[in-house]
Amino acid sequence: MLNILANTHFNTVMLAKLTRSQEKVWHFLQGQNSPMSAQELHTALKAQQRIGLATVYRALETLKLKGLICALPMPNGETLYSPLPTDRHHLNCLGCHKVIALDNCPLEVLPQAISQSYNFKVFYHTLEFFGLCRECQLAGEV
Repeated sequence: MLNILANTHFNTVMLAKLTRSQEKVWHFLQGQNSPMSAQELHTALKAQQRIGLATVYRALETLKLKGLICALPMPNGETLYSPLPTDRHHLNCLGCHKVIALDNCPLEVLPQAISQSYNFKVFYHTLEFFGLCRECQLAGEV
């Protein structure tokens, strides 16, 4: 087991004990420029070492529950994973499936208020909007 220090949403430090597989998944995600699906992660890791898809899914679930990564559900049912801190929010077009990242978080103070009001430690949050982009609206998509 390896001890890793990670920043949470509120820049506090927490200690997480990770297995070798969890550590490999976490370190690989740290080096990525964009979120990855479990399948993409498995394919990339499998090229470097022998690792099963079920192991990747278990590692991702543990890392998510420890607050070290965030999971972003996509409109197509797939989930993308990225290391924290990633405070990105998206507009998802149901017509062409384009995903537009918002430049800032419209909920900046909400996680801290929830933490204080409900004595709930928030690691991360997601905010997704689903609708039609301008092009799909002009094309008459419904």
